[in-house]
Amino acid sequence: MTDERAAVFAANHNLLFAAAYDILGSVTDAEDVVQEAWLRWEKVDLAAIDHPRAYLMRIVVHRAVDELRKVRRLREEYVGPWLPEPLWSEDTADTLEERRGGVALGLLVVLETLSPLERAAFVLKEAFDFEYDEIAGILDRTPAAVRQLVHRARGHVHARRPRFTADRRDALVAAERFVNAAVGGSLTDLLDVLAPDVTLWNDGGGRARAALRPIHGATKVARLLAAVGPQYAGCEIRWSLPGGTPTALIFTGDQVVAVLTVEADSSGGRVRAIYGMANPDKLTHLSQLT
Repeated sequence: MTDERAAVFAANHNLLFAAAYDILGSVTDAEDVVQEAWLRWEKVDLAAIDHPRAYLMRIVVHRAVDELRKVRRLREEYVGPWLPEPLWSEDTADTLEERRGGVALGLLVVLETLSPLERAAFVLKEAFDFEYDEIAGILDRTPAAVRQLVHRARGHVHARRPRFTADRRDALVAAERFVNAAVGGSLTDLLDVLAPDVTLWNDGGGRARAALRPIHGATKVARLLAAVGPQYAGCEIRWSLPGGTPTALIFTGDQVVAVLTVEADSSGGRVRAIYGMANPDKLTHLSQLT
């Protein structure tokens, strides 16, 4: 029975972590939520569980929603823009399919404007394609109430996010051009690759030097990055596509010092959003990559 219990949990682990992360925006908190689910799963009578995945997902989502309510208060006092902890994966076709799309970092930022229940309902429907009846069972709401939650969430998201998705290959090419231009300190190359309405979010959390407000517009963003970017010349840069969005992990020696997530515009040729993570507290979970 113990082997069966572990096998069932292992089969659902990635799904559970992805849901917890998309609700919380924190790798560390998501791992804690999944660990708590395992501790409860160890004690349950398996013979009494008809649908293990739904049972486990219900535990994780309820715990993640409770945790989100707590950390929201802390995020209101955060120094500068609050960004989710970078999610890193060596993306192969298998891992992208296993992740089932998930939520890109830029969308996670938008989801911070939703209520915890709206966010959970949106994630379950949009990222993981659960049916309304399934979500109702997970959230202890009626299907009609869940439809309303998802409807409101979609309205908020669509008002703040473009409805296109750039081709991954084109987006990665644009992201690499952008990083090369920034590291090279080339104002001309930066202006060439940045969309006119580009926005830069920079999270230092009061622990690393960073802009305290989002920076809007190609000229302002280009000038800042042309001045700051050359300090990373000679650093090792690794690329990944968590959530389908190009993400650069930047090393100084064996230490991760920054993570850049770069979104392309509808053409895939220009950068419309940049999310820079420099808060060392949010980079510690990447230490195993060194």
